[in-house]
Amino acid sequence: MAAAALPSSSSGAAGDGIQANSKWLDAHYDPVASLYTFSSCVTLADLHGDGDCKLVVGDLGPTGHEMKLKVYHGMDLLSENVLLDLPTSVAAFLMERHELCVPAVGVAAGPYIYVYKNMRPYFRYALPPLEVNSTEKDVWEQAKEDKVDLLSMKETLEMIRENADRENTEPPLSVQSLRFLALDPPEMESFVNQYKMQPLKRQSLITCMTTLKKSLADEGSISCLVLGTENSDIIILDPEPFSMLVQTKVPSVPAFLDVTGQYDVEYRLIVACRNGCIYILRRNSKRHKYCIELSSQAVGLSWVQKNIVVACSDETLQSFTQKGKKLWVVPLPATPITLSLIDEKFQSFHAVLVALANMEVHIYQDKNLVNIIQTQDVVSSICFGRYGREDNTLVMTTKGGGLIIKILKRTATFDKRDAVVGAPVAQSIKLNVPKKTKLYVDQTLRERESGVAMHRVFQTDLSRIRLMAARAYAQALQCNMTPVSESAQEQLKMNAVVQGMGPTFKLTLNLQNMSDTRAVANLLISFLYDEKLYSIEHPFFKTPMLVPGLNYPLATFVECLSEQGTSDIIKVFVLHEGEPEPLLTAHINMPVSEGLAAV
Repeated sequence: MAAAALPSSSSGAAGDGIQANSKWLDAHYDPVASLYTFSSCVTLADLHGDGDCKLVVGDLGPTGHEMKLKVYHGMDLLSENVLLDLPTSVAAFLMERHELCVPAVGVAAGPYIYVYKNMRPYFRYALPPLEVNSTEKDVWEQAKEDKVDLLSMKETLEMIRENADRENTEPPLSVQSLRFLALDPPEMESFVNQYKMQPLKRQSLITCMTTLKKSLADEGSISCLVLGTENSDIIILDPEPFSMLVQTKVPSVPAFLDVTGQYDVEYRLIVACRNGCIYILRRNSKRHKYCIELSSQAVGLSWVQKNIVVACSDETLQSFTQKGKKLWVVPLPATPITLSLIDEKFQSFHAVLVALANMEVHIYQDKNLVNIIQTQDVVSSICFGRYGREDNTLVMTTKGGGLIIKILKRTATFDKRDAVVGAPVAQSIKLNVPKKTKLYVDQTLRERESGVAMHRVFQTDLSRIRLMAARAYAQALQCNMTPVSESAQEQLKMNAVVQGMGPTFKLTLNLQNMSDTRAVANLLISFLYDEKLYSIEHPFFKTPMLVPGLNYPLATFVECLSEQGTSDIIKVFVLHEGEPEPLLTAHINMPVSEGLAAV
């Protein structure tokens, strides 16, 4: 596939220097390709076994009513097939082992999987029918025999729907009954006459699909299909007889699937559901092994080696271990649209592509942003792989229906320093941890041998500290030494400020009434101090009435009488007139008089 030169502004990274040294060749850009699809409906496959890979797209059409399966070779449309329903996923897989490895293409649409070989219809698999509500079945049987009027039929079906939504124990209504309830009264009779003789069926829909290698991890090995359904089922299909190998339930409807491993050996399946959780399933497990609660709805997820990477709608990219432990969270500059995996085998480079709503595609290796691709429109789907004869091709479709094809340069290498945004490089530098000394080894042996005794000593000291703290707190409450009054009538708060260098200090008491509506009056302030060291201008005075919410600064002057440069504590008491016990007590540590010390 030849690379056609495009303007350099169509691809790049953060900063002009990165954009000039882009790692991608602009092979093709068609803004009017009329491809409206998602990442799950795009795949690259060698459809004829000749080593020339084609682009297979499940196109939803501009209005959602012109669904087609399109195949591109190079830059040209090779073939197209009309689809009967909206596709939810497209996957290429080998159904059987032959000398000529020609994969089939499976298209999940509605309750069916349409299988194409050599791009011709080959087989159609239907999901197993679901149980029909017995009361609903009786209603339609009565309608068949004209034993029920339309209003009674509508009331009964509405009651069944309400019970199914509220109790979630009975099967919900079929599509036929739901369509009947959505009709206006004049249209009901013709609808019942048209469908009453048809058997009542209830089928689920396929919401997502992926492939799982059956016994070997080779590219040319047989793969199973893994389906997620609207009935909250996870189904694994055998590709040869198309029989059901596994069927298990998850708590909510699956939205995204990804799997690693082989079915016959060991595999792990991750399912992002509509309830904002990711469930991890393993081989031979009847229910999910681990559950990850996300901060918002998932936009896409993928296995990256042994870790899970998921893009969320709250503009974050998150990573978890295979047991559900969160590893890191990276904020994104815009809302993510879709996510895909880069698996570059030559350099063993594994990363994720995240398409954003600001017309950029970010490439993250672990939590490090290594490259930014700027596009002409918002990207709606991404696929990376072999296209034509090029191993590392990036295919993107845009929200406006455009097609973008880029080729990774053979000389391109991704470095954490290539992008200016993201975690600093220093976070990934390993610390130079010193070697273990003999003292460290001796202390380790001592802790192993005397671990119980050391723990008992620690608990004893901790209990003593708690006892001392409790005693000090009880004494403070008893002596009213807390900065806030405990009285219900006089809710007061006080703090003291000492200003000056000496020998004369200004002592300011900030008194505040913490009550919401009640004013406080008849308060007295008294000082207790060593009269040989200090002299206070007003050792006893009456406060004004304290209005709630206001701060009252009450100032007096303190003169230091000692010439030895000593200091002491001055106690302040806030009393109510006629009460023997103080409401508040404060101990003020007076500073050393620097004026006398200098003399």
